[in-house]
Amino acid sequence: MSDQRATVVLDIGKTNAKLTLISADGTQLSERRRPNTILHDGPYPHHDTEGIWHWMLGVLRQFAGQATIGAIVPVTHGATAALVNCDGLVLPVLDYEYVLPASHVERYDTLRPAYTSSYSPRLPAGLNLGSQLAWLAQSFPNQFAQTQHILMYPQYWAWRLCGVAAGEVTSLGCHTDLWQPAKQSYTGLVERMGWHALLPPLQPAWQSLGMLKPELAAQSGLPVDCQVLCGIHDSNASLLRHLGAPAVPAVLSTGTWVIAAAPGMVLDVLREEADMLANSSAYAQPVPCMRFMGGREFGAIASGADGASPADFLARDLSAIVHQATFALPAFAQAGPFAQRNGGIAGPAPTSAAERSALATLYLVLMCDYCLDALGVRGDVLVEGAFTGNAYFAPVLAALRTGRVLATDDTSGTTCGGWLLHRREGTPQLQGHAAEALALDGLQAYRQRWRELIGG
Repeated sequence: MSDQRATVVLDIGKTNAKLTLISADGTQLSERRRPNTILHDGPYPHHDTEGIWHWMLGVLRQFAGQATIGAIVPVTHGATAALVNCDGLVLPVLDYEYVLPASHVERYDTLRPAYTSSYSPRLPAGLNLGSQLAWLAQSFPNQFAQTQHILMYPQYWAWRLCGVAAGEVTSLGCHTDLWQPAKQSYTGLVERMGWHALLPPLQPAWQSLGMLKPELAAQSGLPVDCQVLCGIHDSNASLLRHLGAPAVPAVLSTGTWVIAAAPGMVLDVLREEADMLANSSAYAQPVPCMRFMGGREFGAIASGADGASPADFLARDLSAIVHQATFALPAFAQAGPFAQRNGGIAGPAPTSAAERSALATLYLVLMCDYCLDALGVRGDVLVEGAFTGNAYFAPVLAALRTGRVLATDDTSGTTCGGWLLHRREGTPQLQGHAAEALALDGLQAYRQRWRELIGG
């Protein structure tokens, strides 16, 4: 008989950390959040792991009074690793947005594997985890030499909870330069740098690594046989509920990062200069992906020069932007297929906050449409996450696509994915609908002109 106890998902995103208590049937019983703070009191900007740890133990004590908990599942953002030994962290967990020295960048470019091996595009700051590790090894050799394990971030939290070190492919395959998705093996960089012995044995994301440490069970009030699962990278967690569908759609996961994922498509479509990558899925073949920082770009366009907040807008504001041929041209954040360009506005300037928000929405639609085309997507697209709260995003996208655009109001993709790792027999019910295409005169010509302006 399957375990009918509740599941706790620890979901650490780049902006916030979240703990969610979910019943065996998938009902959310409780949720707590806190900022994912970056500290500046050490040798470099780093994550507040101790703050998250003590907050988590306090929330677990609360959850223990609400349900009998059978498992804890860590889900975290990528491009992050912890260097540990038997005493804990040997160095603070580096923030991937920290800009590494130019001298290191030049050196690392001679070390990293070919894109056709790793499908990891060269990214700024510390977004290639291999670059972080190489910099830490060179800059802090004494501490690095004390490292017993290099743990991907979900597995760091699992290790703290149960004491078992493990590796897992979804975080290893998140533009790290460390993993070959097509071959399911480490890249040559791992061997050249001598890191292979520090990377613990690989486990499936759903594998129970062991029971919660007895002292933590006593502190939190959780059962002594509460299991700690290996855990998963957050974008891959969001994909899990779609991979089991009879006809798997392309997925647009939206928020600060917009990730277009095309399950079932071939890796041959990927191009490094377009910031395209292969995500190592927990269950299936590597998934071709393309992404950009859509949430940040929307804010940059919609706020305008006066710094006003993004405004509500109407279909007439979209029509005004299309009719007067005002275009937002990439990029407004240093990531994505046009990261090397400086974003700007072409054509007449928007005349109101509502028009700026309409322009930002059209920009997001055009960027997502561009990414889907680059990935070779011709069929259905499912939109989830923050952009589903924009009443016009899915309808405008539906007016441009040949397949259906399905929008789900369920924004808990990462949490649901974590629950599914514990409940592999579970069937999440997506509350979604096919978006009705918005009739917007001149939209196709507007899209064509935008593509000409960006050279795509």
